[in-house]
Amino acid sequence: MRELLQDEPLIDKVPEGLSGRRWMVSSSVTMRTLTRKSLIVAAVMAFVLPALAKQTEPQMKHQDTEVYAPVPPTVTPGKTDTDPPSDAIILFDGKNQDEWVSAQDHTPARWIVTDGTLMVSKEHGVGNIETKKAFKDYQLHIEWKIPTTITGSDQARGNSGVFLASTGPGDAGYELQVLDNYNNKTYVNGQAGSIYKQAIPLATPSRKPGEWQTYDVVWTAPRFNDDSSLKTPAFVTVFFNGVVVQNHFQVEGETLFVGKPFYKAYDRAPIKLQAHGDKSEPISFRNIWLRELTFDPTYKK
Repeated sequence: MRELLQDEPLIDKVPEGLSGRRWMVSSSVTMRTLTRKSLIVAAVMAFVLPALAKQTEPQMKHQDTEVYAPVPPTVTPGKTDTDPPSDAIILFDGKNQDEWVSAQDHTPARWIVTDGTLMVSKEHGVGNIETKKAFKDYQLHIEWKIPTTITGSDQARGNSGVFLASTGPGDAGYELQVLDNYNNKTYVNGQAGSIYKQAIPLATPSRKPGEWQTYDVVWTAPRFNDDSSLKTPAFVTVFFNGVVVQNHFQVEGETLFVGKPFYKAYDRAPIKLQAHGDKSEPISFRNIWLRELTFDPTYKK
């Protein structure tokens, strides 16, 4: 089709036999028909062109989304889910305190080993104990028991704690609370299964005093920049007697009795057990083991 010259009319004259009005009506109908046809063609092409383009793309095979490296390490599980697997670090096996030291001065731990358990010592000056080794990311299994003779109420009843990272003496660090919560009311962000003063547990699956209780923990340590500022926060998942009570909780910082949580830069840290100062009878621990989580499952896509 040739191009129209500037100001050249589309129609030189009305065709013979048609009045001007009849010609305009006929022309208008024709234009509407052409417009409808153009819209139909455009709609069809909108569906057809992508389909044609897709047909030209190479078809994927199932092998294209299958990877064979890196290969996860082989781990032999324990006889039961509470027994340590083959790659576990045994922190307490019922025999001695060789893997533990005083959290205050790093002298040998002075809690009480009796009948295969590690009992808190409430003797003045003994205090908290922590592992000799320091850890980063890990899976922890630990069992604890409130004595049948327990007395007291609220926070003064079987109080202790598992510090998932001990960042100094005393109660410095990140505490998973231990407490008798069987028919014992207290503030909910300080009950058993809580990240102390930060995260209320998702359930209260406490057993009664005299029965063993279990914590299974997955701890992802915080990361810090070279200037000691926070790079990524800590995360924790906790199963309490087989019931999830913390689901990948983003930790707000170190746990404090008074004040707001904060982060203080560290790389690796020991695990600490608390000898609380309440007057109730001492609790006991057993079967403590840990798996360091060092395998990186990421792969190039």
